[in-house]
Amino acid sequence: MRAATTPAAFLDRDGTLMEEDGYVGSPERVRVLAGVPEALRLLADAGFERIVVTNQSGVARGLFDDSAVERVHRELSERLQRAGASVDAYYYCSHLDDGCDCRKPLPGMARRAVAERGLDLESSVVFGDRGSDMALAEALGIPGILVNEHGVYDGPEPLVRARTLLDGVKFFLDFVHV
Repeated sequence: MRAATTPAAFLDRDGTLMEEDGYVGSPERVRVLAGVPEALRLLADAGFERIVVTNQSGVARGLFDDSAVERVHRELSERLQRAGASVDAYYYCSHLDDGCDCRKPLPGMARRAVAERGLDLESSVVFGDRGSDMALAEALGIPGILVNEHGVYDGPEPLVRARTLLDGVKFFLDFVHV
């Protein structure tokens, strides 16, 4: 068996790639944050797969169904593509806290992506705007970059706190990933 050599950038969706807007079940509510396309291009150029890992409990709450989540992801992908960027895969947890192993901060989604895509977990990184994202990084044993321009944060200490995804990616690529 060949060793995995491709690292992943595990990316939170709401508040990291697109505006945080409650439970987003409609493609019309997708608003890509400034700098995100450039950040994704930089990660791609550095050889990282861009993997979205997102909790979507709106499904379990009955606010929308799985097909709505998939439509939102298609819209996000289309908007990114028009800006010259992309993500490689989407993984989401539609559960509430019911014992699943995939709801962040548990590492199930990321571990599934690693297994399915043959990724090098040890060279990977997590970008997100919440404590659950940084706790995911901690659970995986990889760096976590907090992307949070609002400044309010309560969670494990990240490797660095960045205002935007682009700032976080630049820091990571310039000072951590060599």
